[in-house]
Amino acid sequence: MFPGTFNSPESVAAYKRFVAEFAVSPVSAAPIKGEVTIDYVLAAYLDRARQEYLSDGQPTDEIRHIETVIRAVHEVYGTTPAERFGPRELKAVRQTFIARRWCRKTVNAQTNRVRRIFKWAVSEEMVPPSVYHGLQCVDGLGVGSKEARDHDPVRPVDTQTIAATLPYLNRHVAGLIRFMSYTGCRPSEAARVRRTDIDMKEDTWEYRPPRHKTAWKGGKRVILIGPKGQELLRGFFTPDADDYLFSPIHATEECRALRAAGRKTPRYPSHMKRNQEKRVTKRKRTPTGFYRRQAILTAVARACDRAFPAPAPFGRMPGETVRAWRARMSDADRAAFARWRREHRWHPYQIRHTFATDVAREHDIEAAGIVLGHAKLDVTQFYVEKDMKKARAIIAAIG
Repeated sequence: MFPGTFNSPESVAAYKRFVAEFAVSPVSAAPIKGEVTIDYVLAAYLDRARQEYLSDGQPTDEIRHIETVIRAVHEVYGTTPAERFGPRELKAVRQTFIARRWCRKTVNAQTNRVRRIFKWAVSEEMVPPSVYHGLQCVDGLGVGSKEARDHDPVRPVDTQTIAATLPYLNRHVAGLIRFMSYTGCRPSEAARVRRTDIDMKEDTWEYRPPRHKTAWKGGKRVILIGPKGQELLRGFFTPDADDYLFSPIHATEECRALRAAGRKTPRYPSHMKRNQEKRVTKRKRTPTGFYRRQAILTAVARACDRAFPAPAPFGRMPGETVRAWRARMSDADRAAFARWRREHRWHPYQIRHTFATDVAREHDIEAAGIVLGHAKLDVTQFYVEKDMKKARAIIAAIG
């Protein structure tokens, strides 16, 4: 780039133009030699996304989705000139999503992220506008599509099932589940509860999670905590207000203390030294400050398996090893076992639906929407289970 003779009006104007463009977009301000490949666009967009999709200084879940999409596009069309990415190429990438057996909603959402990448590339003048216009012509998969399945709607889980599972969870995961039941908050919000984020001035406490689903859009989230929730949280308070109340680190420490208290033989100095060495060198996973999404799902799934063990003949017999059990299982037994698990497992996201249904039943759907923090009531409709008992009573009276 040659802006002109030093200190000439042309060079000064070119310099000011470069500085202005660089402030808007460092990538597009730099001159590009040769054809712009799709990999170049993907790398530039990922850099931009990692700066934009942050909450409380940490990357949001959107980054994980974007990285998945970028890997998929890179594997198929990474070296292709970006301006040649059209509707057929988008459909080919979408087919890789379908091949992964993603549900229809996820396939459409990831396809839209691909479009968004090229929309941004157009705004940075990396590709001509016709590229994005072509991608807009590709319709999303409709309801009932034979190419990708639809997920069953999330149903509430009854409180008796939750109660039967809690004894098989450690104290911290069980407390997290109870907190969700008392407040209707999301698992990610419950996992990050800290005393410093709770306003305890009023009779009803207010918890403002620094990270939540709509934080990246500037949304505000207030979770109200009543007497039951307050009593629960007090049992997890620590001297440090910045500690996560439901903590894998504290759960591990409590487990070790409980195991040590149950020892029948005394602990000699050599035992304690050896145990300390094993903790430092042999640990496969180091506990994090708060429970991650997958850790909560796994803990609840395992607790369900223990609370509702599969019966014979497809369940494990007393004293039977896992290897022996798997060896004797027929295809029919495996199908029956999978069906049993589906019917007797629940996941933490169902608790929010249970909470919404109970609030709507006792009060109304508007109250449920306010407590759940929804900006629109049509969102609340997805969380509220239709009360067929009430419907039957109405028809019995008027029909």
